[in-house]
Amino acid sequence: MPTYSSTSDFNLSIDDISEEAFERCGLQIRSGYDIKTARRSLNLMLAEWANRGLNLWTIQKQEKTLAANTTALTGTDLFGSAANDSSQIVDITDVIIRDSSNNDYSTSSISRATYWNYTVKTTSGRPTQYYFERTINPTLYLYPAADSAYTLIYYALVRMKDSGDYTNNNEIPFRFLPCLSAGLAYYIAMKKAPDRIQLLKQIYEDEFQRAADQDGERTSLFLTPKTYLPGV
Repeated sequence: MPTYSSTSDFNLSIDDISEEAFERCGLQIRSGYDIKTARRSLNLMLAEWANRGLNLWTIQKQEKTLAANTTALTGTDLFGSAANDSSQIVDITDVIIRDSSNNDYSTSSISRATYWNYTVKTTSGRPTQYYFERTINPTLYLYPAADSAYTLIYYALVRMKDSGDYTNNNEIPFRFLPCLSAGLAYYIAMKKAPDRIQLLKQIYEDEFQRAADQDGERTSLFLTPKTYLPGV
C-alpha cells in the first residue's frame, strides 16, 4: 500500500527561495554576497507587488474614533500606535461611518481636486466623502466635517513585511510561492544571467497572473447604467 504524507505545511525560507532562484538561472550560491543580493532583490520585488494592486492577505480592518469637528486623520489617529506606522498604508478602501446607534453609512472616494475645491471644508454633517492623500505619512480627509462623534471603519492595504533573516519565511500565502521563486529568478537573471531574462520574465508573469487570479473576491458584479434626461 502506498504511504501518503499527513502534513500540508510546505514553505520555503529566504535561503531556500534564493537557492531555487539561482538554480533557475543555471547558477549556484557560492558566497555570502550571493544570498545578500538575492534578499535585496526579493525585497525590491515585494515592493513592486504593492504597485500591482493585490495582496488581499495584507488588508487590515481598522476602527478609529472620529471626534466632532474632525476634518482629517493622520498619524496614530489614522493607523497604528507609533508615529510612523501610517507609512505602512499603501491604500485604503471601503470606508464607512458608524453612528452612536451602530448604524453604518457608506462614503465615497473623491479626488484631490474635488476636495480642495470645496470652499468651506468645515461644513458640519455626517461625513459622506473622503480623499486619501497618499504621502509617505498619509492623511485621510473627510467631508463634511463630523457634526458629532462617530466611529470610522475602513480597510487598509498595508505593505508586506521585509524578508529579514535568511532563515525567515516570507509572509505570503503558500499559493504565491511559485510566483515568488519565479520572480526572484527573473530579478537575479537581470544581474547574473542576462541570457535567461526573457524566458524567466515570461515564467514570472505567467505565475503571477495565475496567483493574482486566485487572489480576487469571488462575487457577482452587476452594472446599472445611470439614466440622464437633459432638461428635466
